[in-house]
Amino acid sequence: MRVTQPSRPAVVVCGPASWNHLIFLDRLPEPVPHMQFALGDLATLGGTSAGKILHLTDLGVDAALHALIGGDDEGRLVTSALAAAGAPVRPHASERTERHVNLMTAAGERVSLYLATPSTASVGSVDSIEQAIHGAHVAIVDLCEMGLTLVERRLAGNAGAPIWTDLHDYDGKSAFHEPFLRAADVVFMNDDGTDDPWALMQSCLDRGPRLAVCTLGERGAIALDATGARASVPAQPVSVVDTNGAGDAFFSGFLAASLGDEALGHCLEAGARQATVALSSMHLHPAVVGPTG
Repeated sequence: MRVTQPSRPAVVVCGPASWNHLIFLDRLPEPVPHMQFALGDLATLGGTSAGKILHLTDLGVDAALHALIGGDDEGRLVTSALAAAGAPVRPHASERTERHVNLMTAAGERVSLYLATPSTASVGSVDSIEQAIHGAHVAIVDLCEMGLTLVERRLAGNAGAPIWTDLHDYDGKSAFHEPFLRAADVVFMNDDGTDDPWALMQSCLDRGPRLAVCTLGERGAIALDATGARASVPAQPVSVVDTNGAGDAFFSGFLAASLGDEALGHCLEAGARQATVALSSMHLHPAVVGPTG
């Protein structure tokens, strides 16, 4: 699906873009001294917000990524990968670029080791991002220190576009997630942190959002809105190459369909279709293959 309406709504994406070293294992390491052989490894673009801008760009959505990126080698790799994919990025100065080592299995299990995190965003950077959000149709504010500053400003009364946020493996209790949840119009999550995703989504709606969406991996995805309406969709058939970034692809497909005024069930279907794009690639999106080798 491609959004082709004459006047496309603007989407501002705020959050992490990183340079990652992915190490593929047959099993995650046990917490004891031992030797283990990797099945392979890959250096590539990472970050939940980078994944979203790649897929929104693919879907023809008028969007731009605001991210903290350093002037180091990793920052140049991040910006060149995004540029080669045609994804608009507005870099904000940081002392260093975010870097991870991700230990991953074919089953989608992952341990992320943070090697570097960005420095605190300047007041000027936050002000400029908030100005962009004020003129947008939707603001995606992902989990990070800079995102926290933005949602705290929103909770304090600052105006702006409706916030969509991705809570990832939220368990319903995390204090860090709470301001993102309360500031959001729409929340996404996966079911890794819960045995009852319907109850988790309802608990989210009780704190303010109008819509909650939960991905269930190979079992598909579900959604619940503030009126009590429910929707569900099965996962799309796909030969899985790598699960990294599938949630960001789903989020982007759902949002693109929503901008086209599609019904809730159709938005879930669009998300499931877009997730297959990430699942079929070793990278966050196939467009990243060129610049990263």
